[in-house]
Amino acid sequence: MAKLNQIIAAEKGVKARALREVTDVYHALQKPALLSGISRVYQPGNEDGEHLPAESTRVQVSAETVLTDVAGALTKLFDVVATKDIANCEAKADVKVDGVTVLADLPVSYLLFLEKQLVDVHTLLSKLPVLDAAEVWSRDESADCWRTEPVKTNRTRKVPKVLVKYEATKEHPAQTEVYHEDEIVGQWTTTKFSGAIQAARLKELTERLVKLQDAVKYAREEANGIDVVDQRVGDKVFGYLFG
Repeated sequence: MAKLNQIIAAEKGVKARALREVTDVYHALQKPALLSGISRVYQPGNEDGEHLPAESTRVQVSAETVLTDVAGALTKLFDVVATKDIANCEAKADVKVDGVTVLADLPVSYLLFLEKQLVDVHTLLSKLPVLDAAEVWSRDESADCWRTEPVKTNRTRKVPKVLVKYEATKEHPAQTEVYHEDEIVGQWTTTKFSGAIQAARLKELTERLVKLQDAVKYAREEANGIDVVDQRVGDKVFGYLFG
């Protein structure tokens, strides 16, 4: 008795062969000469008349033979697809992670759907921004995001000052130089906010997702490992159509 996964593996080849054979039949039907034949025998008017060789062309393609060939090519395909689809109605498995059943009795079709969707979720996780590790973050529930502790920084401005190099005398004026000095005029208090995710949290989610992806694949393989009953629908279909 075959397994469902063996039928699935064989289906592609059976489809390709059926398509090739049916295509060959179509091409043959596009050549009317292959379906036509003739026989010509020449009889001279008298015994002394010229004798000519007989002419004949055989029929190379018969419509009934074409129908038989098409039925033969498609019967195997009909049987294989019926065997697969009917078995798929019974093929189910549990998705288990670390021995715990997360999802129970899922059919193969849904497991395939879930497998593809989890690939998209994995892509989404890979795009999530991560909190800057250079900062210390704490949860701000009121703002529903992360925040840093307030940091104060001074705001300064340049104030001109006069440096007296030499005091004025009777003979010479004072020698001075103008320079600028930073003067604190206020303070900034800065708090950073972020909607990014913690690196540890992202790592945890990714590990969970990978485990679930593996579990779905294992479940699909398990479901596809059931024994199948070979179906014989092709003979019934073409027995009715061409019988």
